[in-house]
Amino acid sequence: MSTRERNERDIKAIYSRVGVIASHLSSSTPSSMASEKEAALAAVPSDSPTIFDKIINKEIPANVVYEDDKVLAFRDISPQAPTHILIIPKVKDGLSGLSKAEERHVEILGRLLYTAKLVAKQEGLEDGFRTVINDGPNGCQSVYHIHMHLLGGRQMNWPPG
Repeated sequence: MSTRERNERDIKAIYSRVGVIASHLSSSTPSSMASEKEAALAAVPSDSPTIFDKIINKEIPANVVYEDDKVLAFRDISPQAPTHILIIPKVKDGLSGLSKAEERHVEILGRLLYTAKLVAKQEGLEDGFRTVINDGPNGCQSVYHIHMHLLGGRQMNWPPG
């Protein structure tokens, strides 16, 4: 499969995911929530490059809001809040999810949190924000490259869901 064919496949997968999330947003029925769960359950952890690797390598465009030598932050294509930014490490280093973290990952995990603080300030989220890391199928993780969601711009609810 050529690089172009892989990129087209990945973009189709993104649009499919957007459709799942859009149906979830337009309806609060159990079936729409089941679709989101199904999307996470369909995701398969692997060592293959993820959509995030392709964004890091500039093979797929993203609306980047922050970048340094360790992390990349960009707007989610299917925002769940007025501000919804994904923060990812540029090097996965076996860290596909939080449950895979080892002591050697402490620095990058701290960097993700600190970057969330920097980006929240940059985005004007002085009244507060939420960070989320989904882990595994039951946590609705759909991309197996650790990433943090930064959500803000509205009042968050508790419990989160």
